[in-house]
Order: sequence, then structure tokens, then C-alpha cells
Amino acid sequence: MLSLLFAAATILSGTDGVPTGVSDGLPTKAPSAVGMSATRLARIDNIVARGIRAGGYPGAAVVVGRRGAAVVERGYGRLSWSEESPRVVAERTIYDLASLTKVVGTTTAIMVLYDQGKLRLDDPVVKYVPGFTGGGKDQVTIRQLLEHRSGLPAGRDIWRIAGTPDEARAAVVATPLMDGCNPGQCYEYSDLGADMLGFVAEAVSGERLDHFLQRRVFGPLGMNDTFYRPAASLRDRIAPTEVTPPRGYPLRGEVHDENAFALGGIAGHAGLFSTAADLSIFAQMMLNGGAYNGVRVISDSTVKLFTRRAAGTRALGWDTCEHEYGCGRYLNERAYGHTGFTGTSMWLDPERDMFVVLLTNRVHAAKALRPAKVISDVRADLADASTLAVLDYGDGALDMPKHFRADRAVGWNRPEHKVTRSKSGKRSAKARTARKSRGKSTAHKSTSRKRR
Repeated sequence: MLSLLFAAATILSGTDGVPTGVSDGLPTKAPSAVGMSATRLARIDNIVARGIRAGGYPGAAVVVGRRGAAVVERGYGRLSWSEESPRVVAERTIYDLASLTKVVGTTTAIMVLYDQGKLRLDDPVVKYVPGFTGGGKDQVTIRQLLEHRSGLPAGRDIWRIAGTPDEARAAVVATPLMDGCNPGQCYEYSDLGADMLGFVAEAVSGERLDHFLQRRVFGPLGMNDTFYRPAASLRDRIAPTEVTPPRGYPLRGEVHDENAFALGGIAGHAGLFSTAADLSIFAQMMLNGGAYNGVRVISDSTVKLFTRRAAGTRALGWDTCEHEYGCGRYLNERAYGHTGFTGTSMWLDPERDMFVVLLTNRVHAAKALRPAKVISDVRADLADASTLAVLDYGDGALDMPKHFRADRAVGWNRPEHKVTRSKSGKRSAKARTARKSRGKSTAHKSTSRKRR
């Protein structure tokens, strides 16, 4: 039913969504050539396919890489639920990255500018965005924005009050800090903080965020299918998202996030579109210490600074693995990554020299009762299956679980039955039936807390 093969052809596009050239992604190698088990990696097919069959998302693109090569690069399912919809191709299908924008775009821009000595992490934001003042905001630093400790709220419905991108920007800048949450004192994952970082990057660089990233990052790396505001000519390659959004029409090729749309489609917290193959180039650049294919984008010391823990589990812009938010059970705290609300994620493990990229459009008319639980489990299973496929790390290969979360599908489309016992201590017939249908599992459940 599902296509588990990846296409050999690559069809690319570039600056501002205009087709420009070819991006080959990473070279491919057999898993055995990089110390991985092909048999263990094959479990990925079942994990991703189960998410589709359960109605969590219509299709997905996956790339797993190690030691500079892709060992898995596959598309699964289709762009939408229609049987006439094109099949997903990892090198071709373009997805709305949602909050992966925060790290692939905004944080990277700050890293480049930090490398150039054009800003310092402890500089106050008001130095670059003069309107960001009053109520303690004068004390907020760039570092605190990156750590989500600025005191800004998670978000606000800017799209309801702003009629133009300029009005939306002004509303973000004018947002007050949360009551009783002075800069540096509270952790609050904030889209608005990422937007402020985008404004800082524009002020320091003197360029619009998308232009700066294209010139300094995506263009030099050959990430020709990574951009904000894709051209209309690319619509057939873009996975659709919301069917009935507040905008009143189905979304395809237009950023899903309402505040990002209000900001003109170019925002610090959302707006980027990309392919799994392009993100594999970015991930390898990060694992290489800021360089790829002879092109250095960021210094090695800056990569290390921004990806190590700084406040709780947060690094600077990035998150680190705490066995939540899709990093699975086996990666350690040195692994870093991020997720996106549309059903995207990327995790990188410097110790294993490995990365895992997953792109889906789980917000597109999901058929599952709890699509957020589906994508949470699939993300974690994908990370686990990839990590367990490494044969030459530490003391050798870890034991494989008999079942993954996706095999149990607990909470995906029906609630987990509670076990009841009779006075004799035996399970009730209903509990026995429910347990039999679920199957046994040694895999841990991942958290279902919301994280964009």
C-alpha cells in the first residue's frame, strides 16, 4: 500500500522558491559501511507506515545519516490522503517546517552574526530593536531569548489584531513580559522570543531574514529547496497543511502558523519550507562543526557553544535530549535537536556522528483520534530505531525491544484499557482481550506534552 522506495531523481528549487539548480543531498552508503545494521534500520519502515495507517499523517520523508552519508533516505505515503496525490519523495517533497525554523533559520542567523563579532550574547535586545523597552524588557538579552528565559509569553494572537506585517511586527515588539517573570528567572518556550531574535538578525545584518539566510547559509550549502514563501510554481511539490484554518481556505505552500503569516510569511518562529534531503545537508554541516563540502558557514567553537546545555535542557536556540519531544530513549544529553508543530523533527548526536530527520504534515486532515500522540511516538521510535542500529558505539549494539511504541499504538485511536481483576486476582475477560490486542512491549512511551 505504501511506497517504501526513495526516488533516484532530484528536482530542486532555490532562492525565493524559484527553480535554480540541483541539490544532491548527502552521498548514500550501505549501513554496514558506517557501522550500522540494515536489519535494524528496516524497522523504520514499519514505524512510519503504522503512523500513516493509523491516520496520523498522509505521508512522511525520512533521512538517517551517519559519518557523512545517508543510510536511509525514503518517502512514505502521499502528500495528501487522496489516492491521486503524488507519492512523497525525500529529495523532492517540500514540507512546512514550523518551529524547525527556529533552529535551521533564526538560531543559525544569530550564530553567523555572533561569529562575525557583530553581536554579543549578553547584549540587551533593545540595543538592536529600540522599541523593545519598558516593563523590564530593557534588561532582556539575546542569550535569554535563545534560552527561552526572557520573560516573554509563549505567544499571543497577533493575527487577530494586525492587518499588515508592519502592524504584526509592532505588536510583537510591544508585547509585555509575563507578570512576576523577570528576565532570566522563568522558562517559557516562546514563539515571540524567536520573532525578536529574527528582528535582531535583520537589524544587525541590514538584510531581511530570508535574504540573509539565503546568502550566508542555504545558498553556500546548496540547500536549494529551503526557503520562506515558496513560489506558486512549486505548489505541486508542497505537502498541504490545514484544510480549514482561520484564513478560510486550505493551505498549501503558505505558512501554516497564523502569526507567521501575519508577519508576512517570514518570521523567527516559523515560515521555512524544506525537503528532508536539504535538511540532511544542514544536519551534516552541524555535525561537521559548521562546514560542509568545503564550505564553512559557522565556526566549530560556535557550534559547540550553541548546542551544549545552557539552561535546564535548553541549549542556545536548540533543545537537548531528555528522552522527550521525539529524541527517544537512547540518545544522551549531548544530542540536540528540535521539533515542529506540523509534524517535523530533527535530532543530531555528535557522539555517534548521526542524525535523524522526519518531515510530515500531520496537521493535514488527520484521521487519527489523537494525531499528536501518533507523531510523538513515531518521532521517538524513529530516533530509537536509528540509535539501536549503531553497532560500533560504546560497548556495542544495544538490545532491540520486541515492540516499539508504534506497534502498541497506545492512545492513538482509542484509550488504553485499565486492567481490572476479579476477586480471584485474575484479569477480567475485557482486560485480557484488550491486552491481547495491544501486545506486549518493552519500549517506553514518549511524552505527549505539546512542543512546537
